Amino acid sequence: MLLNCDLGESYGSWHMGLDDAVMPYIDQANIACGFHAGDPLTIDRTLALAARHRVGVGAHPAYPDLVGFGRRSMALSEDELASSLRYQIAALDGMAACHGLQITYVKPHGALYNDMMADSRVRTAVMRSVADYHRPLALMLQATPEANSHREEAGAYALTLFFEAFADRCYADDGRLLSRRLPGAVHTRERMLDQVRQLLEQGTITTHGGKPLALAVDSLCVHGDNPEGVNAIQEIRQLIAGGA
Repeated sequence: MLLNCDLGESYGSWHMGLDDAVMPYIDQANIACGFHAGDPLTIDRTLALAARHRVGVGAHPAYPDLVGFGRRSMALSEDELASSLRYQIAALDGMAACHGLQITYVKPHGALYNDMMADSRVRTAVMRSVADYHRPLALMLQATPEANSHREEAGAYALTLFFEAFADRCYADDGRLLSRRLPGAVHTRERMLDQVRQLLEQGTITTHGGKPLALAVDSLCVHGDNPEGVNAIQEIRQLIAGGA
């Protein structure tokens, strides 16, 4: 199982995340493309950091919502969304090439990610946009009980999918992420590590309602925006390395 993390989200004088501390422990860096966070200098520095640690890079595009950190849904037309995604992906891909890197996947951010998982029309638009890029890219989306259905959808576009789980998020009984507005949506450190162990050992997580839920996971999303989170990432890396 791989580890991925959302990085490159600082903007101007606003600092977000501990990218330098996180990068040595992950396999995939989802790098902001400037629409929800990240400016050209931050993107450039994050790519250089990924190159130094030989970490794979992916585009982390969002709705054009810098003020709301990409966490607000926007009613874009399919053409608007497709163009927005291509613009962000191409910008990051071009900057990555300057560092001898090539992005290999796309992971939508925030509200776009949630909308993609909840609305088949948005998901289709995202899949088509990624598939229409001038070279093959994979799409990262949430591992849910509907994974086989999502594979069938992606197959229509010859699109490869990476399925991810979240180390620090609680799941609802239907396999979706529990809304951040609800208590317990974000796990404590202890609960997060327990969830990772369960996923590694049994291939399941325990939902908010106490039900075991099987998930086929390619990559585990971790968050390192504080020192405690970085320490937890190091522990998760050790769990994966040990096969616990």
